[in-house]
Amino acid sequence: MPAAVEGTYKARDVEGFLDLHFYRKAGFWFAQAFARVGFTPSGVTMLSGIFGLAAGHLYYYHDLRLNLLGMALHVLSNTFDNADGQLARLTNQGSRNGRIIDSISDHLVFVGIYLHLVLRCIAEGASPAIWLLALGAGLSHGVQGAVADYYRNAYLFFVAGRARAEFDSAADLRAEYRRLSWAGDLRQKLLLRVYLNFTLGQERFSPNLVQLRSAAWQAFPAAVPESFRTRYRAVARPMFIWIGFLMTNARMLVLFALLLVARPSWYFVFELTALNLVLAYVLLKQSQLCRSFLPEIQEFVPNELN
Repeated sequence: MPAAVEGTYKARDVEGFLDLHFYRKAGFWFAQAFARVGFTPSGVTMLSGIFGLAAGHLYYYHDLRLNLLGMALHVLSNTFDNADGQLARLTNQGSRNGRIIDSISDHLVFVGIYLHLVLRCIAEGASPAIWLLALGAGLSHGVQGAVADYYRNAYLFFVAGRARAEFDSAADLRAEYRRLSWAGDLRQKLLLRVYLNFTLGQERFSPNLVQLRSAAWQAFPAAVPESFRTRYRAVARPMFIWIGFLMTNARMLVLFALLLVARPSWYFVFELTALNLVLAYVLLKQSQLCRSFLPEIQEFVPNELN
């Protein structure tokens, strides 16, 4: 089973401690069960979203028993969020539309959580200004998650191989979007619009990485050379200690701790302060990494493309 589980990872380097030792293993067990009964990855994504929204609702109540039940549902939601991708890779049903729907589901779950936390704070006597605090935290959350996802896919692109990366270009997505018609491709065009907006946001915060990826596509049209992959991995891998703080598992642990001490409003402060400091550090280090590797890649680019 361990080898089979490994086959459903994106890459061990980008998996967090809880992912490797719990979520991926539990998700794989569920993925196998869902495969046996013919469940689709999109169906698993829907279940993940339902459990996550239910968890958010249970966080509204100032009742530790209900909060603990919400935490259990939140963990189950996150397990299914792992299982849908593992099921897709296990059954060769992976698709970009599936990834987009999965991302939308993840965002809706946290919108539901934020909304219920704010309503709880208001019910407990907090100032209406809590809405502004939550809005700032939510926007920060969106940027932090997008940047972490983008840097993870960049790492997969340069180290694990392009087949494992979801490292799309906004320019390519925009061209594809324009080719689709509203009359004949309504669903596809709507999903692609969401994905395009998401990718544009990622690129806006990572211009140096966009430049590095463009140079890499030109310099290495077939595959990234092993020597370059090794050097990139050595420099980029330590950053995942910090990138991990910007992803779901770290947020959940902090949220659970604050619910246990009945201080849900502190979660918004955590997002706005600690995680934004981590974000700033990650942006700085990634920018430095890109500037250090770009000259090396550009040496391989034909002169007429420079």
